[in-house]
Amino acid sequence: MEIAISIQKIAKEYNGLRAVDDVSLEVQAGTIFGLLGPNGAGKTTLIKILTTLMRPTSGSASVEGHDIQTQGKAVRRLIGVVPQENNLDRYLTARENLTLHARMHGMHRRDFNPRIDELLELTGLSGRQHDFPDTFSGGMQRRVVVARALVHNPHVLFLDEPTAGLDPQSRRALWDYILSLRSKMTIFLTTHYMDEAEELCERIVIMDHGKILVDGTSEQLKEAFAHSHVYELEFRADGDRYEELIRSLPFIESLERRGGVFRLSLPGEEYLKPLMDSIGSGDIKKICLREPSLEEVFLELTGRKVRE
Repeated sequence: MEIAISIQKIAKEYNGLRAVDDVSLEVQAGTIFGLLGPNGAGKTTLIKILTTLMRPTSGSASVEGHDIQTQGKAVRRLIGVVPQENNLDRYLTARENLTLHARMHGMHRRDFNPRIDELLELTGLSGRQHDFPDTFSGGMQRRVVVARALVHNPHVLFLDEPTAGLDPQSRRALWDYILSLRSKMTIFLTTHYMDEAEELCERIVIMDHGKILVDGTSEQLKEAFAHSHVYELEFRADGDRYEELIRSLPFIESLERRGGVFRLSLPGEEYLKPLMDSIGSGDIKKICLREPSLEEVFLELTGRKVRE
């Protein structure tokens, strides 16, 4: 497939600190790509470099074949950007915000007016297009920001934590809209929400301290970090007795209990039969194999310590 974004050994230093440390990757055209990492991992810095807002210390990158440093104007014509903050002009209506963006991209009125009508309808804002952003909820403002980034029909859309602070309904509406863009353009997404990454992204990279740690689909990452077989057991009664029995078995690697639900790790599936032989089946209400979550993979790679 055609490559939309190519990054070759990009690095960025601030006063001796390498915020991005020799990152190299390629993103295929027409895909939704997810970049995950804790605060300070280098995600936003990398996006600023790719969107020509910041020059790298070293390395090179291109967007649809255009070099970000020597062909910045061409890159900016091709991309749309949704930053972390809702940076709308509060003195312009929703429609005027979109119109200003269209004019900045050199679009003619006959082209941008139908496009703005379409985007306002798609984002459910037609009825509020003549209202000012300060009268909107956070979710509605976010939808205006997304619509603004799409006015000029970008080839590549950068979304930097697009649903941060949104309520579940607004998040889901924005997810649906992002998915509707799949294959129409390349989407480069950063997020702190693991469920969002699993729902939207066809490929995920996790980075920390400026470096790429892993790269693959959600299923590939979870499979790679499935170190043991984790099962969930729920008993109808006698939970205390079964807890004592399970803890006494020599092949149990770990055991956690939450109420009547037990989560235990086995070295392999061949140990499931000895487990069942030991506890019997009379009081078992439920038993199931539990796969690792993307969040567990993320925490294993980046640690559990809270970042500033």
